Amino acid sequence: MHTSSLLVAAVSVVALQAIPAVARAQQPCEDLPNPVYGLGANAVKPLLKNLGKALAGVDDPETIVYQGPGQCFGINGLIDDTAITGTAIYFDVDGTELSCDLPLAGVPVDFAAMNTYPELCAGVELPDDIGDFLGPVQSADFIVPEASSQTSISADAAYFVFGFGAEGQAAPWVDESLIFRRDPNSIQVLFAKGIGVPAEQWKGVDAESNGNTVTLVSTAADPEATIGIVAGEVAQANRDVINTLAYQHDGQSCAYWPDSTATSFDKRNVRDGHYFLWANVHFYARIDESGTPVVPGVERLIGYFTREVEPPGDIDITAVEIASGTVPDCAMEIRRTEDLGDIESYAPEAPCGCFFAAEATGETDCEACEGDGDCPANAPNCRYGYCEVN
Repeated sequence: MHTSSLLVAAVSVVALQAIPAVARAQQPCEDLPNPVYGLGANAVKPLLKNLGKALAGVDDPETIVYQGPGQCFGINGLIDDTAITGTAIYFDVDGTELSCDLPLAGVPVDFAAMNTYPELCAGVELPDDIGDFLGPVQSADFIVPEASSQTSISADAAYFVFGFGAEGQAAPWVDESLIFRRDPNSIQVLFAKGIGVPAEQWKGVDAESNGNTVTLVSTAADPEATIGIVAGEVAQANRDVINTLAYQHDGQSCAYWPDSTATSFDKRNVRDGHYFLWANVHFYARIDESGTPVVPGVERLIGYFTREVEPPGDIDITAVEIASGTVPDCAMEIRRTEDLGDIESYAPEAPCGCFFAAEATGETDCEACEGDGDCPANAPNCRYGYCEVN
């Protein structure tokens, strides 16, 4: 077995401001309906896209304006009151990703989004005036091209692939030009903790984003020698061109996919703890003495995910999370209190396992219901339209 400390490169404000801006757009961000400005993980874009699409279609629209250079940029930008400049993205009622111009002087970061707790970013200590709010669960996936014959990877194999590259001799992944990683400010910090390779010491090519990782992996000239890392929701959305590898962590006797099979969408092994590489999405925002986000738009946005604020119109936030490839809290059967820490049994107050199965896979063995009276004795609770045991 291998051991290694997790060392992540510090993120400076100078580095954040040096992120290249994309081409200037026509639409000023400040002219969008009720804009809320976010910064952070590239991997949460599918979740923000689905919510942004829904919020754009209500009577009083809200707009999530976002830059996704990496999760450690997000938390550092929020803590340091960094003004984001250049262009940002937002989503229209069709879910189309569009860009808008930020003011020349920049705008403060209203919220940060991450795939982990902030401690995985070097030097970060969360101030008392910034709150941590949990969102849905997201897996972290090793991916290969659809044409690859590889189906699994162990923590030890990943250690040699990403820690040593060609010298690791972990065939077939020995060509460093076909090993696609991210950087120490991204979801790579979670993988790093899992396999024991310090995030700033990874071998391979920096793909720069989850989307570009999929492109590089799926179009590689030698599918058998190609491997990359992405967030689970990105992997799920691109099953037509890439495959997710089953992962065997230290101490496990076999490898597990995030789902029960390579082709299913049930996240069964994430939900019950067999798949090791998962974490909650986190939203961070400045809070008042009562723990409430001080920016009203952020209070609403985060409140949708924590279920403390009713979404406008007929938006079903649980359905939004499932459609994004993440797992809502109500569908989880286990939980953690630290990244990749010990798991403990978990019983949500209002479980939605049946609804999750129906939405994620298109089928469920549970009985449909409109109230508890429609449910049998062995599944007496009508929740989210289905009879649940608890």
